[in-house]
Amino acid sequence: MSYNYYSGGGERRGFLSSLPPVTKNLIIINVIIFVATLINEEFMVGTFALFYPTSPFFHWWQVVTHMFMHGGFWHIFFNMYTLLIFGCVVERIIGPRKFLLFYFVCGFGAVALHLGVEYLQMQSFMHKAAEGSTAAVQQIEALKYTPTVGASGAIYGVLMGYAMLFPESKMTLLFPPVTLSAKWMVVVFAAIELLTGVTGIAGSIAHFAHLGGMLIGWLMILWWRARGVLFDQNRL
Repeated sequence: MSYNYYSGGGERRGFLSSLPPVTKNLIIINVIIFVATLINEEFMVGTFALFYPTSPFFHWWQVVTHMFMHGGFWHIFFNMYTLLIFGCVVERIIGPRKFLLFYFVCGFGAVALHLGVEYLQMQSFMHKAAEGSTAAVQQIEALKYTPTVGASGAIYGVLMGYAMLFPESKMTLLFPPVTLSAKWMVVVFAAIELLTGVTGIAGSIAHFAHLGGMLIGWLMILWWRARGVLFDQNRL
């Protein structure tokens, strides 16, 4: 295989300019929003994080904007690192237009499953509250006033997309240092998210949002493959 190292007169490209456009701009927007949150956290969270639909803080645009909100440095760092590593590859394979659609549909799928699970929880709490449970009343209030933030649902979809495009590629976890093929790694991730979501372990994490993103990512890749347009960057 031959390689062409010609750089158009010797000019050197910066790191950002080497990234595919959608991945690059998603990272830039997320960083800008994170800095804005550091400056005025109360306004940013109250306005742009996702709240339960019956919460007085809920606004329709939060279904989109919460994907650009993060709860701390390590939250945004790991999300953007994962997007950088896997988003670049997936975007270059399926094209910017298709990748942008893929990213947001995975994010919306994550929101749908997350809010669906919260709805079932709310129904259970309301039933117990009607029977006189004060704990259930507190749980209702907590659910209505607890914001959801993060790009994780969409990024789990991107991770699923990568695993379906390159199922035999090797992935190594930082802790524990286990190496698995991508297809088995996403199975492990999905199993962990399902287990922790059902049992309530690490309850501050939206586990079902992660599962929703992975599920939609899997379905979209299957759909594009079935239509024979997965690698056609001009067709959705």
